[in-house]
Parts: sequence; C-alpha cells; structure tokens
Amino acid sequence: MSVEAAAPTATHPLLRVVDVSAGYGSIAVLEGMSITLGEGEVVTVLGPNGAGKTTLLRVISGVVPPRAGRIEFAGETIKRPSAHKVSRLGVGHVPEGRAIFPGLSVADNLTLGTFALGRDRDEVKEVYDNVLDLFPPLKPRLTQAGGTLSGGEQQMLAIARALMGKPRVLLLDEPSLGLSPLMVDRVFDSLPLIRAEGVSILVVEQNLTHALSLADRGYVMNRGRVVLEGTADELKQSDIFKAYVSH
Repeated sequence: MSVEAAAPTATHPLLRVVDVSAGYGSIAVLEGMSITLGEGEVVTVLGPNGAGKTTLLRVISGVVPPRAGRIEFAGETIKRPSAHKVSRLGVGHVPEGRAIFPGLSVADNLTLGTFALGRDRDEVKEVYDNVLDLFPPLKPRLTQAGGTLSGGEQQMLAIARALMGKPRVLLLDEPSLGLSPLMVDRVFDSLPLIRAEGVSILVVEQNLTHALSLADRGYVMNRGRVVLEGTADELKQSDIFKAYVSH
C-alpha cells in the first residue's frame, strides 16, 4: 500500500508530526516526516537500522529540535518543544537502552518520573500503586538498585517510570532489545493494559511479530521518510514492506 493510498487515520489525532526535518549537526536524518497517532491507538514504526526511527521519537519528545515542520499535540502546535515542556503536556518517552539510573533504587527511579504531576501527594500515591499493580515483579524490589535488575525488569522499570507522569502518549523505542523471549512476552503483555487506561502508544520495534500483532496501524521508514503505511495486514502483503523490513 503506497503512502498516498494509506488507510485513513483518526479525524482529530492526538499527536501529529507534520513535515518534520531533523538531524545532528550537518547530518540530516529526517526529511519531511509526517505521521499521526489517534486517541487510544497503538501505532508501530518499522524500518531498517539508520532509517531515523529513534530520531523521530526524540523529536516528538523534545530531545532533538526539529529543523523544519511542526509537532502538534491535542490540536495545538508545540512551540519551541523541549523535553520538559513535552513531558508536562503528557508525552512519556522510554528510550532505547532503557536509561534507568542504575545506582538509584527502584523506588527512587519511579519517583523521578513524577515531576510532571506537581506536588499532589495523593495523586502521586495513586499513580505509584497503579504502576506497581501493572508490573508486579517490581513490588518486592523497591529498595533494590535499578542496575541490579534483570534486563526485562529494567525495561519494566523504564516503562513504569514513564507512566508515573500520567502520559496521554507513550513513546517506546525498541522495548524488546536485549531481552529473553519470555521477558519480551511479559513486556508486550503489559502494553494492552496500558492502552486500556487510555494511553496512546507509538512503538519503534524490530520484533515484527510483536509489533504487528499489537498495533492498529504501522509506518515503514527508510532514509528519514515514510515509504509505507497501513494496517498490519496491509503492511505484511506489501512488496515494499518485504524489501525494507522482512529480511
């Protein structure tokens, strides 16, 4: 399915990336990138290494500034996006490699995710309890240093920390990276539960089976652009998908 013939998305998407270009120094990574994410949707972004997938998430979360184009959230353009501003708007970002604080306890890692909530202790406590219910393996490890957890537990902690800010959008960058098959299943099993809480999810993932079984729609990127979009079934049937991703 070509980009031009893509299936329609939500009329009023929660998140819109519109003609965004971005890069690092003299290196251009994204060129005219456009995607949408609707309320309650799970959308996956696929593509070969170096396609610009991680940079796309970094631009959305305000870590990398766009050189052109715009990011819209809840119908409003985010002016001069920064990580602090975007987080407070309701976007949680779980980066590739998890990026937890290994020397801090699990509890302290979680607490660092609450700054977007302000100082409402009751709200923080409620979110804290809900997050631990979502990831039970973390409950007995609250005093344990984050760096001593298994890879799968660290990924749970990274997602849990992002959820502590009560995001409306969750950005996940390669959540299965470096995990055993069992832990991959456990991490992906949590995503429908997160979605059920009203969180829209944009996930970059190399594990095609999990990504396409979870997502409503998907985009395939190559060289900083969208080359294909559609439902999971439409992507699987496309020669472009097979050429860029399946191998």
